[in-house]
Amino acid sequence: MPKRVYELAKELDLSSREVIAALAGLGFIAKSHSSTVENDVVAKLREAAEKGTLKQLATATPAARPARPASQRPTAERPPAERPPAERPPAERRPAAERAPKPAAPAAPAAPAAAPAQAPAPAEPAVAAATTPAETKPLTVNRGITVAELAAKLGVTPAEIVKKLFLLGEMYTVAQSLSDEAAEIVASDYGYQLQIVSPDEEEDLLAEEEVDDESQLTPRPPVITVMGHVDHGKTLLLDKIRQTDVVGQEHGGITQHIGAYQVHKNGRAITFIDTPGHEAFTQMRARGAQSTDIAVLVVAADDGVKPQTVEALSHAKAAEVPIVVAVNKIDKEGADPTRVRQQLTELEVVPEEWGGNYPFVDISAKQGTHIDDLLDVLLLVADIQDLKANEKAPPRGVVIEAHLDKGRGPVATVLVQRGTLRVGDIIVCGTAWARVRAMLDDDGKPLNEAGPGSPAQVLGFNAVPEAGDDFRSAPDERAARQIAQDRESRRRVADMVSRKTVTLEDLYEQTREGELTELNVILKADVQGSLEAVQDALEKMKMEEVAVRVIHRAVGAITENDVTLAEASVAIILGFNVRPDPKARTLAEQDGVEIRTYQIIYKLVEDIEAALKGMLKPVFVEDITGRAQVRATFKVPKIGTIAGCYMEEGKATRGQKVRLLRDGVVVSDTTVSSLRRFKDDVREVTSGYECGVGLDNFHDIKEGDVLEFYEVREVPRD
Repeated sequence: MPKRVYELAKELDLSSREVIAALAGLGFIAKSHSSTVENDVVAKLREAAEKGTLKQLATATPAARPARPASQRPTAERPPAERPPAERPPAERRPAAERAPKPAAPAAPAAPAAAPAQAPAPAEPAVAAATTPAETKPLTVNRGITVAELAAKLGVTPAEIVKKLFLLGEMYTVAQSLSDEAAEIVASDYGYQLQIVSPDEEEDLLAEEEVDDESQLTPRPPVITVMGHVDHGKTLLLDKIRQTDVVGQEHGGITQHIGAYQVHKNGRAITFIDTPGHEAFTQMRARGAQSTDIAVLVVAADDGVKPQTVEALSHAKAAEVPIVVAVNKIDKEGADPTRVRQQLTELEVVPEEWGGNYPFVDISAKQGTHIDDLLDVLLLVADIQDLKANEKAPPRGVVIEAHLDKGRGPVATVLVQRGTLRVGDIIVCGTAWARVRAMLDDDGKPLNEAGPGSPAQVLGFNAVPEAGDDFRSAPDERAARQIAQDRESRRRVADMVSRKTVTLEDLYEQTREGELTELNVILKADVQGSLEAVQDALEKMKMEEVAVRVIHRAVGAITENDVTLAEASVAIILGFNVRPDPKARTLAEQDGVEIRTYQIIYKLVEDIEAALKGMLKPVFVEDITGRAQVRATFKVPKIGTIAGCYMEEGKATRGQKVRLLRDGVVVSDTTVSSLRRFKDDVREVTSGYECGVGLDNFHDIKEGDVLEFYEVREVPRD
């Protein structure tokens, strides 16, 4: 029976891309890893595998592959002598008497008509050798490059590339942007190894930066981010740390607009980033900004580890930065630092005094107890990292936060990571640029310059940059403006072309091609017991090609924070008996993050195993059609409880499937038995209206519950 490409790849011990190349060598075109291959072609592949020629066929370039018979090739690809007279070049269509006489080959017998096409045969090995993978030439292009731009770089006509893509089953116009895969295939046919860069990866600000000489490097201050559960004393700790600054005399609160500041300890500076929480920390990391050197996890000694503590810990671990635990509120009644250590040990955060690798410091932010000890530990961890930078290099850094001020225009808080930023410098930051008009420190005092590891508030941007964007110096305003405009247009195109995500459908393909060796998973469940059971089942999976890694787990609904972490870590979200809230669902659709929800554990495990083995069956996709909030309940004799609802979005239809959610947890999955508007039975109710909803065989409805109406449809595979 016919087989899929990925099934053949598994059977022949090849990647799907190699099987597609081998099929092309046999004259058959396969579009993707899920394309169907007929029996006769399967037999040819197996025969080539038995002869040991399959690997050569799969790795052969288009120039080295065996040519198809002339009768099977398109007319445009045949030599002029083999084309019909009406389609030959003008010189071939003229009468023989008008053509220029060809030099006679003395003593040469008459050659058949096909001889001219075979004459250049000795040159073929040279052509093939010129395009072998060992001698491919590197070529760097921007993501979202158009057909015309790629043709100019390859030195061919756009029509030739359009024709080549058409023969592969892809329709493109000259001005259309190419996907990464299509651009790589076209470039490889011309002997180029394509390197595709996104706008954020471009090195178009002058030449590449010089490698710093060790003699030019000087120590820089460490950059610290404080994270933890709400009300565990993060704000009070930062306030107390700032008051312990033995150099600065200003004792203002930490709620500064700058969002970052420096303190001094033993004559050394320490930079603290004041972020609104780990959400901003991860959003910056999602944009590629690794600005933090050390993360401080604050845990209250009287409250212990809480959900946001676990969440903050997951974000810090995903960023792969050293973690220092500050056990706060040791002066309160009921404080138990040992219990905090035990709880964190269960999360694989073992204290140094217990033989682990994580420093723990017991503090009281309110009384100021052991604050100096915490700063000493932070400096010690920084010394181990040996943080250095070249302060004489061109300035480079990252934006911590930015906003639009009514009186001063766009204002950005930047952290200088290399070089020295001075007033009057011209910098480019993402799609914005600036001539630095003024700089301020965390006390609002003017600054003339800011060195490595120092924060500063910068004025003079033409637009508000995004948090997490890198900034670099530019030679002049004209170059800065041009670079910013080019980046904006390229970023717009790149966002439409592709986004780095992972889904269960393409998991096997990425694994076979070596693009994925670890599947990051975020787990959310309704209760702790189910959460542990699902995690245990996933961790017991034994696959040679890829490992399953749970980077975060928690009880409750799927939130925006989960989606943000999944985007930054290239992870998928698995929910057991929970659903994403509307904002999380919208954000996941925008960012291309896959969310899978299940109500049966073995079904969840089966899907992951099938995806890893490349045998994922067609899935049924849920379309959320409406969402309603229960505002009142009514007891109706002989019928049961009716939910008085307000339709927040979409529509509800009588007889369709519906879930009842309570605090994001699925309480019931049933159907709509009755739907009314006042006293009238109606078929459907749209958003903005009130209605009465009866659920089939379920009456435990409470005020504040949410009804999620949905439909299930099967998605056919290509």
